[in-house]
Amino acid sequence: MKDRLAPSDITLFRNNRKTLDTKQRFLGDKAYIGEALITTPDKKPKKAELSETQKSENKKLSSRRIFVEHLICRVKIFRVASDRFRLARHRYSQVLKTVCGLVRLHLNASFILSHDI
Repeated sequence: MKDRLAPSDITLFRNNRKTLDTKQRFLGDKAYIGEALITTPDKKPKKAELSETQKSENKKLSSRRIFVEHLICRVKIFRVASDRFRLARHRYSQVLKTVCGLVRLHLNASFILSHDI
């Protein structure tokens, strides 16, 4: 039996776009280029270079997105979002929310400890 591949982030976004507020804006990587609601970095043109302004804008966007990328990495450490889920399907949401809660708890504890010093 073949494992079904999970849909990509862009597919999930496109399938659920109608449920999102049209005024809401998002930050994305180069996979989201062309989506009106998502701010994406400038892509280097073929046989050309990005201007210094484009490079600095890409760097600003990257520095805003890195926090979210690190959170995704922390969730993936638990392997709930990156491996095949082997428990009953109806438990997935509960387990994923628990993992996200643990990541958030750890993040809040780290934030409090770093500001107490």
